[in-house]
Amino acid sequence: MTKGFNAGDAFPENVVFSYIPWSEEAGEITSCGIPINYNASKEFANKKVILFALPGAFTPVCSANHVPEYIQKLPQLREKGVDQVAVLAYNDAYVMSAWGKANGVTGDDILFLSDPEAKFSKSIGWADEEGRTYRYVIIIDHGKVTYAAKESAKNTLEVSSADAVYKQL
Repeated sequence: MTKGFNAGDAFPENVVFSYIPWSEEAGEITSCGIPINYNASKEFANKKVILFALPGAFTPVCSANHVPEYIQKLPQLREKGVDQVAVLAYNDAYVMSAWGKANGVTGDDILFLSDPEAKFSKSIGWADEEGRTYRYVIIIDHGKVTYAAKESAKNTLEVSSADAVYKQL
């Protein structure tokens, strides 16, 4: 089993997440869209992407710091050539969609993706025994990993914060 990534590694083929696209009609937190498959391998192939993962939606560090920091820093990340920012957790697509709405994210500014059963995170060795994704970040530039790091402890934001990632771009 692979343990994380190294710079220069190709992002794996056939990585599929679950996702509910934001829409005006289902823009309220009480509205539910329909989950679709999001083929990350294909979607990320021709883009510069920041994929950051965290232990769970609506959890303290994730909600108070991690996601808001990316929302605030989005314009600066775009200036550095980032085409897409996506947050990943083991929560189902409905919870991730509601979390995006709770954070006021509209359109596809930041994708709130579900890693069902932490399948992807487990495949790279970055999920815990309970099946939650660890807190980590992967920068993918046109299919190649340019930076990947996992936090050393559960409630730390040292390598996966928006500020830390900005310095890696």
